[in-house]
Amino acid sequence: MPELTIEAVRHALSFVEEPDLGQDLITLNMVEDIKVEGHTVSFTVVLTTPACPLKQLIHDACERAVHTMVDKDANVVIQMTSRVTTMRNNNTILPGVKNIIAIASGKGGVGKSTVTANLAVALAASGAKVGLIDADISGPSMPTMFGVEDARPHVFQDQQGKNRIQPVVQYGVKLMSIGFLAPSENAIVWRGPMASSALKQFITEVDWGDLDYLLLDLPPGTSDIHLTMVQTVPVTGAIIVTTPQPVALMDAQKGLQMFRQPQINVPVLGIIENMAWFTPAELPSNKYYIFGEGGGQRLADKHQVPLIGQLPLVQAVREAGDQGRPAVLADVTSPEAATFRELAENLARQVSIRNNVAPKTTVVTMNT
Repeated sequence: MPELTIEAVRHALSFVEEPDLGQDLITLNMVEDIKVEGHTVSFTVVLTTPACPLKQLIHDACERAVHTMVDKDANVVIQMTSRVTTMRNNNTILPGVKNIIAIASGKGGVGKSTVTANLAVALAASGAKVGLIDADISGPSMPTMFGVEDARPHVFQDQQGKNRIQPVVQYGVKLMSIGFLAPSENAIVWRGPMASSALKQFITEVDWGDLDYLLLDLPPGTSDIHLTMVQTVPVTGAIIVTTPQPVALMDAQKGLQMFRQPQINVPVLGIIENMAWFTPAELPSNKYYIFGEGGGQRLADKHQVPLIGQLPLVQAVREAGDQGRPAVLADVTSPEAATFRELAENLARQVSIRNNVAPKTTVVTMNT
């Protein structure tokens, strides 16, 4: 075996591949601070997200490479950290936000807001810096789902003397919603331009600071809100939420195709199938496909995008949202919480892959 040196360790790690990105850790600049002190080798592996589901696999592969190719008796100390990747740079709007993720659905009632809230909390719990914009102006639900109906954002002046809005923070997530600015019992009846103006304010006038992920919970369908979003900021990618039933899939397909229009061209990161089956609390191993079976997978296959995951229809998830404490915060043994954590990991994984292989998204310019 070669002598135990920094160069030998680096050479060994050049044979460890990042499974999702298809390149070795050295080429991807994911290894830092290699040190050799006697028979102890230490180094840092910088993952592309704190929610990386392959963390242990990469750790073990690095340890195995050093033992196999350099010194079988070496004491290998590996620190696993992360630096979220981004395709956004030199941005005048939201300069500290690395990834902007649109969460969309073709129709209402598919649980898009519930999914978004749990994804945001799960990403924050993993160590990521997360923000969430409730872009459903006429039907804001995030204040209720996060248990902050009575919260009011603070307005302050920045160093340039401009008024800025401080987002509400709950469960480690920065939040902004029209529900913070209007009484919950009042209907918000706005024409399209007014709703679009409100969304633009949420993007440009809120002090979001540094974020790894900013999730946008969009209203159902395809509307002025969606166009305003892509015309204001370059969106990293979109997630489509659907249920398995044909009427939901038909509308979800329209939402997916909107993002793929040549003039919009936002990458679709994948499909999340909600209400995939019903599991009663008293029969946790039973599955009843009351909305049909496999619709989300068929939609993903048809459009050649990943199925990020499937979520069962479980009463506890609905109750958690109504009580203002997303289900992902439940006990670690809760299957619902575990499912949402897995979804968040898969979402972060797709963002990392997209940032490595897809071209940079640009702000959309349209003639109206």
